Amino acid sequence: MPKQDLPNIVREPLDAKEATQLLEHLGKWKGKVSKNWKVRANANQVTLDSGDPFAYAEVYKGLSELEKEGALRAADSQHMNRSLELLVDELANALGKTPDEARDQITSM
Repeated sequence: MPKQDLPNIVREPLDAKEATQLLEHLGKWKGKVSKNWKVRANANQVTLDSGDPFAYAEVYKGLSELEKEGALRAADSQHMNRSLELLVDELANALGKTPDEARDQITSM
């Protein structure tokens, strides 16, 4: 990768304040996911590729709600698990927690 492309590809990790805002966003987000599985899968993949932790939180929360309804497809499960992994990495690093502690905070939201 050329050095001049780094600012467009690499971002700074979240700090503790941003991590707290991310958890608040996760707890308050009330959006809905598409009922059309193809639209939902494509949108979630684009979101996971975006590098935006706040968007990861929305994917996780939306798919978690869909899981409660028993309506997850294989791609949904993969996207939900991937968004959780990305969130765990972000929050554990930013808050100085273990991955298990970060996962517990996320899933409690």
